[in-house]
Amino acid sequence: MAHEPPDTTPSVTPPHRRRPRLTRRGRLTLFIGSLLVLVAAAAVLVPLLTREPKTEETARTLVIPEGRRATQVYAAVDHALGVPAGTTAGAAPTSGLPLPAAAKGNPEGYLYPATYPVTSATTPKSLLRYMTETAGRHFGADHITAGARRNDVTVYQTVTIASIVQAEADTETDMGKVARVIHNRLDRGMPLQMDSTLNYALNRSTVDTTTGDTELASPYNSYAHKGLPPTPIGNPGEQAMSAAISPTPGPWLYFVTVAPGDTRFTDDYAEQQRNVAEFNRNRGGG
Repeated sequence: MAHEPPDTTPSVTPPHRRRPRLTRRGRLTLFIGSLLVLVAAAAVLVPLLTREPKTEETARTLVIPEGRRATQVYAAVDHALGVPAGTTAGAAPTSGLPLPAAAKGNPEGYLYPATYPVTSATTPKSLLRYMTETAGRHFGADHITAGARRNDVTVYQTVTIASIVQAEADTETDMGKVARVIHNRLDRGMPLQMDSTLNYALNRSTVDTTTGDTELASPYNSYAHKGLPPTPIGNPGEQAMSAAISPTPGPWLYFVTVAPGDTRFTDDYAEQQRNVAEFNRNRGGG
């Protein structure tokens, strides 16, 4: 934009005119007027500065506790996202989840227990992927892989062991001992005989196992089949994984919880039978 040339005519103040001087009252009036202008400007500016910016959507949370089975996690995701029952289970096979080859696409054991954020943009696929990526980071840690090698098992088998530990033990101390029982039985070529694997096959949770249950035709029947079940039986947490890689030293081959808070471990079958008899009496089974 062009500017007009400045006026070069000299400014002359007639000698007989004086510049006006303010009286004390005039100066006070001017000061008060200026102050009022500043206050008015501040009154306009303050709301602009203190007005809260528009916030993004606040995320809700979904808590996945330790030991939940995949079917339970799917149902929890359906509920959290407000989608029809079965939506998440149907999405799992097509979600491209980062799982080990041994899992054969089955995320059981890798839906890591944690608290997850949920927003209107969350989908079953994105949430399942978040869970399995979290599991991959935890299970791929150096101490986990080193512990698996030390126990002569794979990381996937370690997750399977941890899932059984999670289902069988109530305390961190018992977890280490249950893990030792599993390793001792595997080393001796004994069937695990864990009720938790039968419960998984039958989609139930109970401490009452019948003789008929132990005859179930299922690869998860650890009474009939030696070795580990084909997949984890739930999604273990950090304590169960720690127990699986560093089981408590001991000779135990058997255990039974005869009463709440009273789990007994032994390597003597006769003692185990006595403990089972006490368990049955406490359950009212004679």
